[in-house]
Amino acid sequence: MKYYFNVLDKYTIFTGRTSRKEYWMFIIFNFLISGIAILIDNLIGTTIQTDYGVTLPYGYIYMLYVLAVIIPSIAVSVRRLHDVGKSGWFMLLVLIPVIGSIWFIVFMLSNSNKGDNKYGANPKETYF
Repeated sequence: MKYYFNVLDKYTIFTGRTSRKEYWMFIIFNFLISGIAILIDNLIGTTIQTDYGVTLPYGYIYMLYVLAVIIPSIAVSVRRLHDVGKSGWFMLLVLIPVIGSIWFIVFMLSNSNKGDNKYGANPKETYF
């Protein structure tokens, strides 16, 4: 949980690097909290009703949560790309159908560049 809060603390920091563990722990906790928000929406009846009579499985609590974490999610993704030596603009890969998302996930799963790179020090290495 400390990784989740660490990302939220650095919600406006788009420079530097983030370790693979910190990124994926944030993603896992984000997924779990999103599921809880959807569950609460369904329990208290705040799901969204469309004009066609279809009820969406999520509602206003989920939407507020998504709005609250969208900037931290982008920031941690940019820092993770920096960790593998790529520019933050590589996030735009997800706009390419299927292949772009796969390529982006491969970057997120890749190991850190050893030592320092142009984006900063390796977050795995501890300097005394």
